[in-house]
Amino acid sequence: MANNQKPKGRFYRSHEFRPDKLQASFLKTLYLTQYQRRILAKWSLFALVCLVALVLQDVIMARISIFGANTDLVPCAILLIAVAIGSEDGGVFALVASMIYYFAGTAPGPYAVALLPIYGLAGGLFRESFWRRGMASDVLCAAIAMMVYEFSVFGLGLFSELTNWYRWYTFLFTGIFSIFVMLPLYPLVSKIGAIGGETWKE
Repeated sequence: MANNQKPKGRFYRSHEFRPDKLQASFLKTLYLTQYQRRILAKWSLFALVCLVALVLQDVIMARISIFGANTDLVPCAILLIAVAIGSEDGGVFALVASMIYYFAGTAPGPYAVALLPIYGLAGGLFRESFWRRGMASDVLCAAIAMMVYEFSVFGLGLFSELTNWYRWYTFLFTGIFSIFVMLPLYPLVSKIGAIGGETWKE
């Protein structure tokens, strides 16, 4: 019985079972701060909005035609986000998003990679020059950028002989329908843009 007793003394160390350490998550291995994680989440959600717009446009909205026109959801989302988040970040976002839009195969042409960043940047600069940030000012400037984009596509289509003069009204209605989509889309963009807290300060 005496041999089964645990030794007692000052230098006794108990050998207890210790489970292995849990493996760190991917985000923790990147050594990101909490603020950086929020910013990463914000841009990821903006990208997800554009991706959902791309899928909805190709799967559903492309089958719905009114007066020969339908919505143009991806440019609508890109321009609205670019104007809402400000000219500096908005121009970069529009450039990256338009490149993905083009390589996805649904853009009207490679000129979309140039038009969307330019009009997104111009819309953001115009809004910052004359109005404070808000739903009315952001949607108005994004709507102007949307209409200019649609008629730019129409003009380039005429130059490339891909369309005719009498189809001008289809681009007009496409722009109008896309602008109507901006109204319910803006609250979502506003909520995402508030993540991190810095983007919306003026």
